[in-house]
Amino acid sequence: MPLRPLHDRLIVQRKEPELKTAGGIVLPDSAGEKPEQGVVLATGPGRRNDQGQFVPLIVQPGNTVLFGKYSGQTVKLDGEELLVIREEDVLAIVEA
Repeated sequence: MPLRPLHDRLIVQRKEPELKTAGGIVLPDSAGEKPEQGVVLATGPGRRNDQGQFVPLIVQPGNTVLFGKYSGQTVKLDGEELLVIREEDVLAIVEA
């Protein structure tokens, strides 16, 4: 990957939101403010805490994560839209 995130940042590729429920009901785009979902492509090395100790990241490349709709910064790379977010903006890791 030509982008290497620094500190506690992640490079995330957004997943398209599910427009149908499990029962087959089609949901409109305005059906509510749901967290976004994406796959982590790359992570930074971690951050330093207030005591100067290195704290590694919990999130790893390949994890599917939930994050707020307006989290992070969108960047375009080779025509693909990616998101750079901080680990603290991650709401949850989706377990398969």
